[in-house]
Amino acid sequence: MDELDSAIIRLLQTDARQSNRELARRLGIAPSTCLERVRALTRRGVIRGYHADIDPAALNRGVQAMVSVQVRPLSRAVINAFKTSAAAMPEVLSVYVLAGGDDFLLHVAVQDLDHLHSFLLDRLSKRKEIVGFRTSVIFQQVQNAVPERLPEPLS
Repeated sequence: MDELDSAIIRLLQTDARQSNRELARRLGIAPSTCLERVRALTRRGVIRGYHADIDPAALNRGVQAMVSVQVRPLSRAVINAFKTSAAAMPEVLSVYVLAGGDDFLLHVAVQDLDHLHSFLLDRLSKRKEIVGFRTSVIFQQVQNAVPERLPEPLS
C-alpha cells in the first residue's frame, strides 16, 4: 500500500458515503484514478465493506458487556462449534477466539441487566462445553474510527 492508498482508506473511514468525485477532489487526483484505486483495494480485501454506525440503544440494546469464556475440551471441533453457535446468538455482536487463559471473548448487547443475567444463566451456563465465564459490563466505549497503517518493523 502506498501513500495514496492510505489516504483513500483514511478518508473512507471518516466518511464512506462520500462520492468518488468528492473523494478524488479531496485527494487531488482524477476520478477515474480514484475509482480504480478503490476497486483495487476492494479486490485485494483491504476494503471489506461499508457499514453504518448505529447506536445500540436505538436497537433496544442499552447494556453491553464483554464475556470471557473458557471451554473444554480444547479441540478444533469444540472451538469451531462454539464460535459458530455464539455468533448466531442474537445478543452477541462479536466473537473473538483467544489465546491465553480465556478461549473466547463475546461482545454482547442486551436490553438491560435483567436480560444480561438471563443470557448468562439461560444461554451460556447451560452449555456443556463451557467450564467458566466472567462478565464485565461496559460503561463507555471510545473507538479509534480511523486506524492507520503502522510502520513496518525495523530489521
